[in-house]
Order: sequence, then structure tokens, then C-alpha cells
Amino acid sequence: MFYQQTTLNCNGHLLDITEPIVMGILNITPDSFFEGSRVQSAENLLKTAEKMLHDGATILDMGGMSSRPGATIISEKEELNRIIPAIETVIRYFPEAIISVDTLRANVARKSVEAGARMVNDISGGSFDNTMFQTIADLKNIPYILMHMKGDNPITMQKQAIYDDITVEILDFFIERLGILRGLAVKDIIIDVGFGFGKTIEHNYTLLKKMHVFKMLEVPILAGLSRKAMVWKTLNIAPEHALNGTTALHVIALQQGAKILRVHDVKEAVETVKLFQMVR
Repeated sequence: MFYQQTTLNCNGHLLDITEPIVMGILNITPDSFFEGSRVQSAENLLKTAEKMLHDGATILDMGGMSSRPGATIISEKEELNRIIPAIETVIRYFPEAIISVDTLRANVARKSVEAGARMVNDISGGSFDNTMFQTIADLKNIPYILMHMKGDNPITMQKQAIYDDITVEILDFFIERLGILRGLAVKDIIIDVGFGFGKTIEHNYTLLKKMHVFKMLEVPILAGLSRKAMVWKTLNIAPEHALNGTTALHVIALQQGAKILRVHDVKEAVETVKLFQMVR
């Protein structure tokens, strides 16, 4: 029986994760893989944020740069110009919202926290910016989502999807990175195996089946499965029609120990969690 963390200190706001929670995706980008997650105007941003919070999202994950396979790495200035005004706008209208910033860059993470973000979601797991871990340590009481991605950026990650034993390799990655973060006194760390980030579809399903193995690390697990290629390519459909398949995989992720579901469709994910809890 592994230790189960029940709270996250989000810059002074104690977040209860005794039961699984839902994180809604807000992409402040023109090119994210799922068109329905893109918000380009302040009006659309606020409408989407309001709907997600009303539907039961506990966290809003906001990103200013697309991380889809092959995505271009935009400049830091452009990323800041997108994400900081968006965070400030959401906080102005929804001051109690817990915002996570989805970024590879330490400086963007720092400025986003200054603007009101209370969590950092780094898809590179500290590989893109070698100052990220120290920045998280310096920020204090900001939970850090440590994701595994093969390589250090979305442009090349799918070309590096080669593993001897994917579960063991990713477990070793987390053990090493968790050791570094804990050495810097970072307290609240969430792990994400990185479905679709430098993995084939077969790799993704192997990880989903074995996700419970990562519970031995005794940190909360986030599952980012929503409308990904492992759903729509397997079913031979478009991402726009992948909600049903996503829900099916969310059930499996919850069975495997996921504490956070990162999703495009909040209402359906919240319902899935409620029904899962009834059965459990």
C-alpha cells in the first residue's frame, strides 16, 4: 500500500485531492491540435473559463505555446505576450480560480505566477530549460507537474520514440528528476507519463495499462489523454469526434490511480469521476 498525498499547496490555497479532480485546458494559441480548445479573444477566454469552472473544473491549465507533435517553438516574448494578459484577465474575473501555466520556460513560469498562476505544468520535465527546477524551488509553494517527453521539445519528440522497456525507462526518469526536485525542497510534485509525447500509440496503451506502477513514487498522477491521437487514430475518426473514446480511457486512468484528469471537455470528465467514485 503506497502513501496517498491528499493536498497540494497552491501558493497558499490548500487544494484537496483526496478524490480525483479535473483540470480544464485553455490554449491561448492559434495552432493547438484540437480546434475546440483554442481561445483567441478575451471574450472567448472568459466564456470558456466560466463554463469550465461552472462545469466543475478544479484547475484551469493555460498555455501560450502549442505542444502538439511538430509544433514550432515560439519566442519567449511571444509566449509571454499571449499568456500573461490571459492569466491576468481570468484572475480579474475569477479571483479564486486555480490557474496552472503550461510552459517549458522558467521565466514564463515565474512571470505567470506573478500574474496569478498557482501551478506550473512543464511538458519537458525540466529538459528544455535547465533553470526550471531552481525557479520552482525559488517560487515556493507552487506545485510542479513533471511530465515525461522523449527529447526536449515537441518538434523532434516523435522521431525519438524508441524504448527497450518504456515503463522502466520512464520510472527511472521520474526517480532521477524527483530526487533533484526534492533536493531543492520542492514539496508538491505531480507526475504525468506524457501520453503522445515521444511515444507511439502502442507505447501509450502500454503506459495506460501499467500506470499503476507509478503509484510507487508516492506523488499524485495526472493523466493527459483528452482527444489525443491514441484515441482518434485508433478509432479512425477526427479529434472532434473523440470525446466518447476519451471518456472510456479516463475510466481506465482512474482505475489505474490518476488523481487529475487534464481535459478539453470538463462536464463529461467531472461526470466520469462522480460515477467512478460511486462504483469505488
